[in-house]
Amino acid sequence: MIRNGKKMLALILGLAMCGNALTVCASENADTAAEGGTLVASASGFENKFSPFFGQSADDMDVSDMTQLYMMYVDRVCNPVLNGIEGETREYNGTEYTYTGPADITITENEDGTVYYDMTMRDDLVFSDGTPVDIDDFIFGLYVYLDPSYDGSTTLYSAPIQGLQEYRGGMDTLVNLLANAGRDNTDFTYWDEATQTAFWADLDQAGAAFAQEIVDYCVAAEAAEEGDVAGAAAAWGFDGLEADATTADFFAVMCDAYGWDLLTLSETESAGSSLFDLMENYDAYSVGIETGDSVDYIEGIQRIDDYSLRIVTTELDATMIYNLALPISPLHYYGDEAQYDYENHKFGFPKGDLSLIREKTTQPMGAGPYIFNEVSNGVVYMEANPNFYKGEPKTKYLNFIETQEADMVNGIDAGTVDIATPSYSTEVAAQIAELNGGDPSFDGSVITTKLIDYRGYGYIGLCADNVKVGEDPASEESKNLRKAIATVIAAYRDEGVDSYYGDTASVINYPISNTSWAAPQVTDDGYTVAYSADVEGNPIYTADMTAEDKYAAAKAAALGYFEAAGYTVEDGKLTAAPEGAKLEYTVDIGGGGKGDHPTFLILKNAADAFAEIGFTLTVNDLANAADLFAAYQSGVSELWCAAWQSSSDPDMFQLYHSEGTTNYYKISDEDLDTLIMEARQSTEQSYRKGLYKAAMEIIMDWGVELPVYQRSDAYIVSTERVDVSTLPNDMTPYWNWKSEIENIVVK
Repeated sequence: MIRNGKKMLALILGLAMCGNALTVCASENADTAAEGGTLVASASGFENKFSPFFGQSADDMDVSDMTQLYMMYVDRVCNPVLNGIEGETREYNGTEYTYTGPADITITENEDGTVYYDMTMRDDLVFSDGTPVDIDDFIFGLYVYLDPSYDGSTTLYSAPIQGLQEYRGGMDTLVNLLANAGRDNTDFTYWDEATQTAFWADLDQAGAAFAQEIVDYCVAAEAAEEGDVAGAAAAWGFDGLEADATTADFFAVMCDAYGWDLLTLSETESAGSSLFDLMENYDAYSVGIETGDSVDYIEGIQRIDDYSLRIVTTELDATMIYNLALPISPLHYYGDEAQYDYENHKFGFPKGDLSLIREKTTQPMGAGPYIFNEVSNGVVYMEANPNFYKGEPKTKYLNFIETQEADMVNGIDAGTVDIATPSYSTEVAAQIAELNGGDPSFDGSVITTKLIDYRGYGYIGLCADNVKVGEDPASEESKNLRKAIATVIAAYRDEGVDSYYGDTASVINYPISNTSWAAPQVTDDGYTVAYSADVEGNPIYTADMTAEDKYAAAKAAALGYFEAAGYTVEDGKLTAAPEGAKLEYTVDIGGGGKGDHPTFLILKNAADAFAEIGFTLTVNDLANAADLFAAYQSGVSELWCAAWQSSSDPDMFQLYHSEGTTNYYKISDEDLDTLIMEARQSTEQSYRKGLYKAAMEIIMDWGVELPVYQRSDAYIVSTERVDVSTLPNDMTPYWNWKSEIENIVVK
């Protein structure tokens, strides 16, 4: 299915301050040069929700992040920095870097299964308006995120915090109550009939508009014809609508599919606007309504003193530490100090009513490196914060401006953009080289290019239920069949990736992004190239092999796997398949019907090699990406090509656990499930890395995934207007130019 559901910016990326920005022309800011100048960066587009609590889009959160100070930060591989006050020194790419933050965090695992997260802040922090920062600001923020009426993108409310469910219980939002009651409800205990009538009229118009945005997206993506609501719905994953269906019908089907959980529906299915943003009077329905008993405080949030806090969880959760990477937002600005009294269970706003916080959604404020001034005509204007705890940024002004993808490179050359993040390709590289006077290096006289690994990777998946011998996808014969196929394809990865990406991508050998701390490194004990051993476990390749030798060795090894799977092999060719298996399989790829995909050449070459040994691999190049998504997500595909985006924590449950919601491989292995759950129940990173390595070896032994490539993103910077020596070294998805924004100097 084609689904561009708006992806909420991962909080941890906000901490790393990943994003893009743009400045106005230098001539317009000549009078500010003496004060430190202006840095200009590109942004795709703003929704003007610059709130640390309610911001959703990546560009909005970039703006918000510049104004905020977070309780915890992460290093270049997304490893939490727990000793922020004095700092921690860690090695990356052969260089030692020191990471600091506003607090120290200690984790204590208790015999009764509870876990303590003790946080101690520096006592010299101040917000940009000069107001001192203390632990009550953070507690206030926690209660906002955990309020029963909170509908932002942060999911702290799912954490196992002691007493959290008792606090959130007995209250629900009016919007949820109205939606679940239905439009024909006659029980007006919690609202009157006029409110109900107005709500459904508002939701109906918003729902139709929400569905129309999806239809428009599908039409633009050539996944549906103009006006074909049923076709667009099918492309989006909702089949069965009548040919004359309306957008209202489409929205109703989505609501039924989500059990009228409108928040999850909006976050998952949006092709543009939030459902709630499309409602004309959403604020009136976002309030909490008491429906039963609840408590007025969260037992597991325990204030120690003015600068210390303990959070108690009922169990160990490896992802909990990332939940603490939250902004320390000012109570006196976002809330009401008169309504804050920790001892008497008052936390800066009425429980169930976040209207005070929502009022500041377009005007962020905090203790971060920059102060928000205004947004006008698609440009956000910011000014250095003299009270920033690391020192006032060296560049006085920072502007973010909406700009088109096609204008980014030329914008650098024209002097209207200082830093941008175009989609990097060999074509973009050639354009940059031309502007640099033919210089193909990354350190050009006009544009400096900084490549970073993309927070994800490309892969080829094999569905165990569809590529098997007999009826058991877990049998050794079934695994050998899939490994036979993967072995030949793997041999052609180097040539294919280099042809498509050049130096901007590399072949990977484990099903995990290189940007993760859990990714095996070449220098690690036991590191192996994917599918480079024969059925007996012996290495297929030697260091002195030519490319042709390598391809021949892969075919020979594949024949060994096929034979072990039960295939008949005669004179170096397959002549018969065992029961339940075939001599021909199809791999789906979304190359637009033109072969425009980084894995297409790999598959084409592998198909030719397979033909030489009596096996047919049919490459099904789909013109419509919707068909690709629908095929593998519905379990129809035998093999397919796609890419995963990595999360901040390498938890494998969703993708590979037998109960994982996106386990499209249909892998079901008790040992793998055990490893995944054990890794969730530890915070020791080296221990977890070992468990994940063992888990990945099981995945590879099943032959359900062939890792293909780790591609690059790029930051391009004006060499003429920015002192590129002040940019961070060794940038990653979790540590980029915004992570050290206070050090960047404009010329």
